[in-house]
Amino acid sequence: MAARHAVHPDHLPVIDGGRPPVVVVGDLVTDVVVVLSGEPAPGSDRPAAIRGRGGGAGANVAVHLARLGTPVVFAGCAGDDAAGTGLVAELGAAGVVPAVRTVAGAATGTVVSLVEPDGQRSMLADRGANLALQPGDVPAPTAGGHLHVSGYTLLDPRPRTAGLAALAAAAAAGCTVSVDPASTGPLAGYGVDRWLADTAAATLVLPNEAEARLLTGCADTPAAARALAARHPVAVVTLGADGALWASGELLVHRPAHPATVVDTTGAGDAFTAGLLSVWLADPDGDPVAALEAGLARAAAVVGRAGAR
Repeated sequence: MAARHAVHPDHLPVIDGGRPPVVVVGDLVTDVVVVLSGEPAPGSDRPAAIRGRGGGAGANVAVHLARLGTPVVFAGCAGDDAAGTGLVAELGAAGVVPAVRTVAGAATGTVVSLVEPDGQRSMLADRGANLALQPGDVPAPTAGGHLHVSGYTLLDPRPRTAGLAALAAAAAAGCTVSVDPASTGPLAGYGVDRWLADTAAATLVLPNEAEARLLTGCADTPAAARALAARHPVAVVTLGADGALWASGELLVHRPAHPATVVDTTGAGDAFTAGLLSVWLADPDGDPVAALEAGLARAAAVVGRAGAR
């Protein structure tokens, strides 16, 4: 029988004297981070430092938001195993209110991140229980609140219904909405036109450079940012080592990345999202530079160590 941790989706907590929390919808996984040393050695051994940590794009954003002082509820699914129990406890310890359904007979998701000596990584994903997300798993939105949807929720037909229901409910309640497209490979397979239609009501979209070009067909990244800003009130495009772009209306703002010694880029985009949201949500009409700088600062802190948090 399925169980639920901490908060029922029909009873969203009210925090800070009536201010509704941010609701983050996405994956909760164990990240197995493999930091490789030396040169590739096909058919032989290669030294590596291997650690298991909490991960998942949605859960990462939620944890960073909580650590930055933003009230946040994370909605997702875990397996009925020790990994799921530990990950939910980790969310609570970080200050996140978990609305996590335990899926009987399912394994908690696992992502193996292979990190090269230059910090670049490739991912091997088994999403496990995350694929069982249902519309009833997501807390009902509260007027004046904010919904953040990790794009992975939309890119598979099983949790897609839950993601679409959350987006529709947030729009109906007058909430602001942010969406991260997630990854170019699954996004291309899902279909650009389909994704753009699904996320048409988003207030803020947060693609990386490759995703922005894929979504718009623009070869030039600033042009891609402007094209997305013609569809949404705000588009923020992350540029890796080159920083980030903010586009809204006729405004285009670039900020360079903060200096960092790169150890592992896993979760850098999630950290950036949380840093930017923590400032933007406090003052949506404020200075875009401040929001970008907050995101870039959080990303720089994360890439300087192994793991997404």
